[in-house]
Amino acid sequence: MNNIKKDFTIKDLENLSGIKAHTIRIWEKRYNLLSPQRTDTNIRHYSSGSLQKLLNVALLNKNNYKISKIAEMSDETIKVKSRELAIKTATSDEAINAFKLSMFEFDKVLFNSTYNKLLHKKTFREIFKDVFVPFLDHIGLLWQTETLIPAHEHFISNLISQKIQINIDVLESTVLNSKAIYVLFLPDNEIHELGLMFLNYELTLRGHRTIYLGQSLPLNNLDYFFECEDAISFVTSLTVQPYDDKVVDYFRALESALKDTKHNLIAFGKKTSLVNDLQFEGNITIYPSLLELLKAL
Repeated sequence: MNNIKKDFTIKDLENLSGIKAHTIRIWEKRYNLLSPQRTDTNIRHYSSGSLQKLLNVALLNKNNYKISKIAEMSDETIKVKSRELAIKTATSDEAINAFKLSMFEFDKVLFNSTYNKLLHKKTFREIFKDVFVPFLDHIGLLWQTETLIPAHEHFISNLISQKIQINIDVLESTVLNSKAIYVLFLPDNEIHELGLMFLNYELTLRGHRTIYLGQSLPLNNLDYFFECEDAISFVTSLTVQPYDDKVVDYFRALESALKDTKHNLIAFGKKTSLVNDLQFEGNITIYPSLLELLKAL
């Protein structure tokens, strides 16, 4: 945690809020909206409180609040009004902003209120694809800029996983309409499982039998399934593991395990780009993202 960035450049604020740096400077000068600190070389830097305020201001401004009127509000009023607006509107953009705020402020009530409002307009599948996927992509940006502490990601990931699991539980009584078997797992030390969890939901919705093994699974734990005579589709997602110099070896090990079997492997996630140019003897299919995989199902 000591390495997590606690203040931000104006470019960070632009990336996180969607407000151009030029506009932020104008708002500062004309309305005194933010009060950055400055380095000895006169470069602006901002606190996490300034970031949260700008996210709230951006939400209000996108919903027809004039910046001059926002500037007249107290920080607490801005926070309250943006929270109310996020819950009331809950369109995709506003919902993503509201989820960002709920994550930064560890606000479970805001998360659930926003999610429940979305359910009046979208199905769960639409919420995941239209809101959660771009939101999770944005979390990836926040990690790149070292904006988040692990507690932020754990908090919001657990809330999203709860929603996925609730919807899977609803499907538990679904009559299976397929003989296909899917075994879903993540590589050893890989813990980013929301995409895999949603895929489990999608496969269950289609009436397929799934065996969900979850995160951080050593490859030898799959030996029992590799030895099965029934054809199995193994599905994995690679976000941060294995390390780049180990990815090819990981796929070669899977290729060897699948050889001379009826099984196949489906892999998705950003790490799969490292094996795009490889030729596999076994039945291995690679997708760059969850959405690309869903299109192919």
